[in-house]
Amino acid sequence: MHFEGSHDMPASRETVWALLNDIDVLARIAPGVKSLEPIEATRYKAVFQVKVGPVNGKFKGELEVADPVEPERYTLKVIQKSPVGAVKGDFIISLESTGDDSCAVAFNGDAKISGMIAGIGSRVLSGVAKSQTEQFFRALENEVAAAPSI
Repeated sequence: MHFEGSHDMPASRETVWALLNDIDVLARIAPGVKSLEPIEATRYKAVFQVKVGPVNGKFKGELEVADPVEPERYTLKVIQKSPVGAVKGDFIISLESTGDDSCAVAFNGDAKISGMIAGIGSRVLSGVAKSQTEQFFRALENEVAAAPSI
């Protein structure tokens, strides 16, 4: 399944970069995150609670921030497993300045989804992904509003 999009943020690229690389911020703003714990400097043990249609499951696995180029981009590698399925994906997160105090955050990547959750269908999964992406960016905007500018 392919995921792609972007969102304009009312903050400098450096401010948004700092927030997107703060594990406590990510734990607060990512929909469904129950816990994020460091394993190494850029790898985290992650637990997500996900509900897609009639399928509800707790996913456990890892997140890794790979190939960072500050403050431009990094690759988010996700491996999650649950009794209702598994998700494995790589997503490029990039930030582009659009003005003195604004930037665009873009994401682009693919995920392999298996198990019962894959049986839900791409239209339902796409709708859930879109909704969760909107929730994520609204929460990130709230963090931006509360953060000091960098």
